[in-house]
This record gives sequence, C-alpha cells and structure tokens, in this order.
Amino acid sequence: MSDSDNEKRDKRPPVVAAGDDPWAKWRQPAAPAVPESSRTERPAPVVADVPAAEKPRTRPLGTLSPIKAAPVRASGKKPYGKPEKPEAGTKPRVHPQSRGGKASDVRPPRSAPQPVAPRDPADVPSGVRLSKVMSERGMCSRREADLWIERGWVFVNGEQISELGSRIEPDAEITISKEAVKDQAKQVTILLHKPVGYVSGQPEPDCKPAVTLITAESWMRQSGDPEFKPWMLRGLAPAGRLDIDSTGLLVFTQDGRIAKKLIGDDSQVEKEYLVRVSGQMIPNGLELLRHGLELDGKPLRQAWVKQLNEDQLHFILKEGKKRQIRRMCELVGLRVIGLKRVRIGKVRLGDLPLGQWRFLRADEGF
Repeated sequence: MSDSDNEKRDKRPPVVAAGDDPWAKWRQPAAPAVPESSRTERPAPVVADVPAAEKPRTRPLGTLSPIKAAPVRASGKKPYGKPEKPEAGTKPRVHPQSRGGKASDVRPPRSAPQPVAPRDPADVPSGVRLSKVMSERGMCSRREADLWIERGWVFVNGEQISELGSRIEPDAEITISKEAVKDQAKQVTILLHKPVGYVSGQPEPDCKPAVTLITAESWMRQSGDPEFKPWMLRGLAPAGRLDIDSTGLLVFTQDGRIAKKLIGDDSQVEKEYLVRVSGQMIPNGLELLRHGLELDGKPLRQAWVKQLNEDQLHFILKEGKKRQIRRMCELVGLRVIGLKRVRIGKVRLGDLPLGQWRFLRADEGF
C-alpha cells in the first residue's frame, strides 16, 4: 500500500491540544462510548384498545394509499372521464349542445321553427313620415325637417308637431312657423366659376377643393347681396359635380331644397355644356349621343346634342353621371380636350370671371 493511499484513507483532522484550541470552550464533550454489553432493548409502547371508528387514519412511511375508484351513479355511467362504449345495438349518446365531433356521431333532430303570428294590422303605423312628406313637397330637406320638428316649428292641419318620426296622411296640410322661414332665409347659395385643377367634391390626394376659392377677395359683389361671413361656409356643399379637368358653373348651397332639385334622382333640371373634341366620330355617332348609349349597364336619358363646328359640340343633359360627357364621346370615337358648363336650369354663368363667385340673387331660381 502506498503512502498516498494512507493519506486518502485518513481524513480526520489532527488532534489539537486544549491550550492551543481556541474553540475548546464552545465544543461539546464527546459522548462516552457505551459498551455493547450495557445496551438494552427499548420496551415497546403500550397501545390501548381503541375502537376501529376512533383510530386515526395513518399509514406507514414509504407507502402509498391505494387509488379509490370513482363513485358510480345509479345509471351505471361514470360522472367524468372518457365515455364508455355503447352496448351492441344501441346508439351513442350525444349531448344536445355538442358541436363538431365525428361523422358517425348522432345529433339530435332540430326543432321545427315556431310559426310567427301574423301582425295585427292595427299595430302597423299608418301614414307617411312627416319629414319625408316635407322633403317630397320641396319644403326643405329631411334633415331640416327633423330639426324644425324638434323645435316645434311644424304644424299639421293646424296642430303643432314636435315628435320625431311622426306620421301623417299624404294629403295633410303642412305649415311652418315664422322662425322656420327666417332660418331658411339665412341659407345661402353660391355660384362659382370653377377653374381647371380644382375638384368639386371631396378632395383627392394632391388636389385642391373648389370651396377654398370662396373667399372675401374672390367675391363678385352685386347690389342687394348680404355681407359675406365665414359662418356661411358651414354646411355649404356642392350641388352637382365638375371633374378636375372641366371648368364652368358650379353651385354650392346650404339649402336642401335646391340640392334635391339639382341632384335628386328625379331631377329634370337641364345642364348645358360647350365641349371641344378631337378624333373622328363614327357613323351615326351624333344620333347615338342624343339617345341610344349606355353607361354602367344602364341606358342614358335622351340628350340634346348639336355639332357647332368640326371640333366643338353643344350638349344639354338632364342627368349628371360621373364624367358622363367624356365617356359618351369615347363611345363614338371622340376624345374631349375641353369642357365648360355654362348653364344650370335657368341660371347662367354669364360674365362671372374665372375663379370668382357670387350669391344667387333673390330673383333667380333654377
């Protein structure tokens, strides 16, 4: 055996003399060795007889209690866990609210829809909405009608109506108060000579809206005009459109009656245009422009079209689809290179300078 083996086996610390050990007073004295002959067996504890019901539930260390089986219902099915396989000749049970599952699952039959009881004619509201009747009669727009009704400015057969959604007979007599007349008189209508490069409606990217041209500096004054105020621009909307490449008369108004008359679905107001074109018209093209063309799958209304010279046409329409004249000319082999609107209804552009505007006079009407 080598010396290194002795060093590995003897790992006890060396014995230090009592005088040299600084921890001696804290050390516990070593327990005296008990001879083997003096060891005695410890007597077993005495356990009194205890009834089984009162004995504590104990188990020896290192053992596991057995897993108890889940209680079984009277039906013989487990309350949880995987469902048991159905017996032969029986259908599997499927919960009525289950979703999905296998193709072999059986779903409960759907209940037949309950019949809906017919509505009592007495419960159906009779008449027509008051605001709709006022709009159809050209008294105001529906929005204005609702506002006047809320303020109590509307009378039906002499009775004041102040509840929104009220229904009346179509032939009922409708009158408005002096306050409504004054409110309507404050609404302005503006005529603008729109230049090329401005859009009439919602501004597009890198485009300027035509309404920005309505300023005190670009106002062409007339006798009897009201004083221009910034509040007049509130609620001012274009009644009709002119595309960015077109010029001419453009109407802005706060009056719902005028807007409905000019751009309503049943509008019969004429719009007059001078159009400069290029290209060669197809045979019978002029007759097609007057009547016989379709746009977006719908036939166009009859138009009045005259050829003024080789490169200029004169249009009078009673509708205003998007880029209508340009698209009509393309269908007959022409390309529009210039378009100017000179009249709407009875109102003419006249001598209104390009980029300027004026108020609609009291003696004018569309």
